[in-house]
Amino acid sequence: MSDDERRHYDNLILLCDECHKIIDNKENEENYPVALLKDWKRQHEEKGRMSLIKKSSYLKHAIDAISSADFTETSEGIETKISVFDIGKKIEHNSIVRNKTLIEDYKIFYTKLSSLYAELESQGSFKKENLLRNIGRIYSSVKGKYVGTSENKTAIIQANADNIIEDIEERLAESCREYSDLYDEDIAFGISIVMVDAFMRCKILEEPPIS
Repeated sequence: MSDDERRHYDNLILLCDECHKIIDNKENEENYPVALLKDWKRQHEEKGRMSLIKKSSYLKHAIDAISSADFTETSEGIETKISVFDIGKKIEHNSIVRNKTLIEDYKIFYTKLSSLYAELESQGSFKKENLLRNIGRIYSSVKGKYVGTSENKTAIIQANADNIIEDIEERLAESCREYSDLYDEDIAFGISIVMVDAFMRCKILEEPPIS
């Protein structure tokens, strides 16, 4: 393996000092083959992913609310609601191609979703910031898979922006599949709205530089 391959996220497994000494010992090499270590890594990552999913149960509340609300009306005055950055600049900065239309079409639901979040929070069963924080954590995890230890993180994110968006979408969809009372169509629509909102709130992908 090259140095870059050794440093890459795919070759990373975190162990305590004692286990590192045992596994890295040449005399024990046959007891800890590559396949076994990769299986440990896969199992641990899956455990971590499921932990994130359980913490993301707020997503179900959000999708339930979205599926019951009327999203046929567009939200007016969105420009006055979001003044942190220009959405078009963020799309351009991250070199988004496949998901550009989705973001442009669904950004009009920002105000409607904000109202739904506020209503859910008033009922005491939902915390918007917890949902957004967990989406941000999933983004960080997915980004790490692509970026690894590279110093040129921006270029890698730009080259994989659409893949990153779709990986996050798949992880969020996984978290909803255990709920048999949700229709696939509601899940797909709800996740799209939540993700575009998270993108606009800078929880997914990178902010453009301030000029």
